[in-house]
Amino acid sequence: MTDTESDGPGPEAGGQPPPEDARAFLGHPRGLAVLSGLEVWERFSFLGMQAILVLYFADTVAHGGLGMDPGTAASVSAAYGTMVYLVSVGGGWLADRILGSYRAVLWGGVLIACGHYAMAVPTATMTWVGLGLISAGTGLLKPNVASMVGRLYRTDDDRRDAGFALYYMGINIGAFAGPLVTAWLGDHQGWHWGFSAAAIGMTAGLVQYVAGRRHLAGRRHSAEFALAPDAMRRAVRLIAGGLLAVGALCALLAGAGWLTMDRFVDLLTLISVIAPAVYFAVMFRSPRVTREERGRLRPYVVLFLASVAFNLILFQAYSTMMLLASSNARTTILGFDFPAGWYASALGAFEVALAPVVAALWARMGHRQPHASNKIAIGVVLGGLSFLLMVLPTSGHTGDSYKMAAWWIVGSYLLLGLGDVLLETSGMSATTKLAPKAFANQTMALWFLSLALANGIQAQVVKLYGTLSNPVYFGLNGALAVVVGLVVIALAPWLRRTMHPVH
Repeated sequence: MTDTESDGPGPEAGGQPPPEDARAFLGHPRGLAVLSGLEVWERFSFLGMQAILVLYFADTVAHGGLGMDPGTAASVSAAYGTMVYLVSVGGGWLADRILGSYRAVLWGGVLIACGHYAMAVPTATMTWVGLGLISAGTGLLKPNVASMVGRLYRTDDDRRDAGFALYYMGINIGAFAGPLVTAWLGDHQGWHWGFSAAAIGMTAGLVQYVAGRRHLAGRRHSAEFALAPDAMRRAVRLIAGGLLAVGALCALLAGAGWLTMDRFVDLLTLISVIAPAVYFAVMFRSPRVTREERGRLRPYVVLFLASVAFNLILFQAYSTMMLLASSNARTTILGFDFPAGWYASALGAFEVALAPVVAALWARMGHRQPHASNKIAIGVVLGGLSFLLMVLPTSGHTGDSYKMAAWWIVGSYLLLGLGDVLLETSGMSATTKLAPKAFANQTMALWFLSLALANGIQAQVVKLYGTLSNPVYFGLNGALAVVVGLVVIALAPWLRRTMHPVH
């Protein structure tokens, strides 16, 4: 049997799952369970590691850390996030033109697992090797697995947003469980034991992904818009040569003393600003993009910027908020002591609890649910309020002598978690609908470029942490996000007109 006969229409052509799978998982396609299961373990590994990464950077060398000051630790952690999401562009292109979605996700997962195993080795060199492998693997996996979720539904299927909400619930089961395991191991056994747990989690995700591949729409072996054989060979040689050249140049500059950590962070920030601007220009000018598709890209720019504003707050849940929790928050609730890294699990727990509620609400409301742009705007406002809330317990205090009650950070994460469910599920769903057909995976990669830009900006902003007072720092960040959300709400009439078929 040929690939086309066994798989049906390709993913880029809108391939659908077999009829018997249409409502096999909580009223959704069975493939949703497979992809959600993969994301459980990918987020277990990624966010489990992220929850302790900034603490590992800031810990003393004698205690097994890298001895960075808090601002530098947060900046380097943000730069790592920038690199992860910058690579997503290449991951989307490779899936669209060379690998196809299924293989892109598979090889991405293999690289992520290898990266975590490398970080389990207790040397600084293997830490940087591991972070590089995880960056490359996540760039292959993240945009393409989200696009595969979108292909389980037709564009006009009212279950689509609810499906993404369930998918996001799966993501946050991993986001909840990962920090619980890695932070406990890091606190009690050592940081590299925590990284080992992340490696095992990603391996488990790969196993269930391969086992459930028959339920995925469009799992063909080649890309729908594959390059011609000669062009593909040239592209492979160019990619391999480019990676070797960049690696050699970085090694040369580092050896000469020019490429310092601060300059590398600044370079990533610059790239994170340039990359989305260039990518939008390419898509707007591409002859493969129709006039109608081009019209839908214009409102997508607004959603992109809203995502940047929100994720500037969200990613600090794993950097400045972790540093604040470790130095200025109590780690006791109802007499139970816990590692500071467990605060990161509160965010995942709230999203696990809220995602099915949001999914059920959208499914019940059907066509009466708020427009996607309003869902995204409300999410941005809630993200801003989560930081504005931190102004209250930090006001009137300086230094590390005071300890706020744990409920302040838990409450902040509650607002942030609800905002994340609203924004990310609606944003990913809208991206799959607004994407030009010839740029299906790459448009999802563009959504992840908003995360790269947010991290790139964060890498500079967090340098002010510890320089500005905590109330000023959190107040300015929160106020900016609230203003952006209100602007998107004001643009709602225009967004509703131009985002068809998104509703």
